[in-house]
Amino acid sequence: MGRRIFYRYNPETDNFERFFPSIKDKISSLLRLGGIALLIAAIFFVILEYVVLTPTEKNLREENKRLKAQYGVLSSRLEAMGEVVDKLEERDDNFYRVMMQLDPLTDPQRWNGQDRENSFSQLSKLSDARLVERLSNRMNLLEKKIYSQLQSFEQLQEALGKNQERLAHIPSVLPINIADYTMSSGYGYRVDPIYGASKFHEGLDFAAAKGTDVFATGDGIVTLASREAGYGNCIDIDHGYNYLTRYAHLSEILVKPGESVKRGQLIGKVGSTGKSTGPHLHYEVRFKDIPQNPVNYYYMDLSPEEYYEMIRIAENAGHVMD
Repeated sequence: MGRRIFYRYNPETDNFERFFPSIKDKISSLLRLGGIALLIAAIFFVILEYVVLTPTEKNLREENKRLKAQYGVLSSRLEAMGEVVDKLEERDDNFYRVMMQLDPLTDPQRWNGQDRENSFSQLSKLSDARLVERLSNRMNLLEKKIYSQLQSFEQLQEALGKNQERLAHIPSVLPINIADYTMSSGYGYRVDPIYGASKFHEGLDFAAAKGTDVFATGDGIVTLASREAGYGNCIDIDHGYNYLTRYAHLSEILVKPGESVKRGQLIGKVGSTGKSTGPHLHYEVRFKDIPQNPVNYYYMDLSPEEYYEMIRIAENAGHVMD
């Protein structure tokens, strides 16, 4: 093959003239061609990698999306199950074990020494392997928690079998029909409506119309049925087993000291006697003469939904009426 001949246009003569390129010119030409080739190769790589997928790659990516969606559904279900178990624990500690005078389960008993995780919000940021590991750990923890709760229920079942009479005496229903009142004040520190100072409110205030029926919340003996300073017309019922309930500010007292009463029996009427700013019932539950939060003693009278709504309202009700 003969030697390549190069020509270059000369604008001064308006002709193509023979040109003898130097080594530097040849190297520059090769580099330009190499750069163009690399650029074209890079463009093809991007197209193949991100635009044109092989059937296998496309299937893998679709499968990955489905798996992540399934992980999200599973994590949501686990979270919902955890909330149900939390409600069972709350009912167990705040009512069943209180009623049977059993100590609440400790965190180590419930969790077997393992740390509790509440958040599922970071799952979507994890790799597939870490995601599976996290969900697996959550399931293991939930299984242990459910097992611990089952053991607690077995203890309670045994205690219930030995204490049938106690069940009838422990206060565990509302003192007023649920449709007849509005929760005015919860248990705990509240501002006194008359003196303006912060004071510990030892019961719940049920705002209701004057003359609304008031019922005994458990079997017991009436120990007080008279007008008392601050409480107005007041009834105390000794239920035995270290429990006592108090019903204050009544307009009428329908029982006498020494009288036996049954759970659900009509004992008085709502009023506004004593230190009161309006018709309501002040209701207390005492165990060993120590005030208890009455919302922990309504499971026998309320559905779980009604009970948790009452807790929410009682925690936020701040209008003390006595």
